[in-house]
Amino acid sequence: MKACIVTGAASGIGRAVAQMLAQRGWAVAAVDCDEIGLGTLGDELRGNGARTHIFAADVRDGARIAQVVDATERQLGPVEGLVHAAAILRTGPLLDQSDADWDAVLEVNMGGTRTVCNAVARNMVARKRGAIVVVASNAARVPRVDMGAYCASKAAVVMFVKCLGLELAGYNVRCNAVSPGSTDTAMQRALWCDERSVDGVIEGSLRRFRTGIPLNRIATPDDIAEVACFLLEDRARHLTIADLCIDGGATLGV
Repeated sequence: MKACIVTGAASGIGRAVAQMLAQRGWAVAAVDCDEIGLGTLGDELRGNGARTHIFAADVRDGARIAQVVDATERQLGPVEGLVHAAAILRTGPLLDQSDADWDAVLEVNMGGTRTVCNAVARNMVARKRGAIVVVASNAARVPRVDMGAYCASKAAVVMFVKCLGLELAGYNVRCNAVSPGSTDTAMQRALWCDERSVDGVIEGSLRRFRTGIPLNRIATPDDIAEVACFLLEDRARHLTIADLCIDGGATLGV
């Protein structure tokens, strides 16, 4: 049984990935700082017969992440997959955004990506096998009003993954990013005023320089999880250093 570490597993895309991997026979190490959400996920997965362990951890904490990787290897076996979905969003105009908010977004989104990927990749390199998938965002490709810190962090994440993939290709370790557009998660809903806000996302907004979604629907977490799980499999064995944009055409293929 293959083992995979999933960060941001307590909710949203990370939770969907953990559920899908468990259904497909993977052993899952679920990581998040939300201990309540982790607990309910762990109960659900174990109730369905999956091998799983949950780990409360902040992805910025290198020492704690090293402990998680070590414990996963001992309890679930060699880690052959990583799906890093942990991230935060702090909105606001760049000129008004506090240093604390800016730093938090960059430290969690970019710093956390580096910390987690490096900790997992070292063992993969030693074994000369493994696959890493990082959840980025289509916000890495186009500017967004009031989302400067998030856009900058996700653009950095994409380039980090590509550089890591280039460096690790010779060790048979594949590294790819998936870049969702608007997806029905708690992070997305925090941006909405009410349930009608979804219509505005689909239609787009000239005032906010945002295109709509040509496929005329918001993604579900499972839509993103399907691609992330595919990238871990042997079927994707010749795919690395890629950034797959899953946004219903919102960024027009840019």
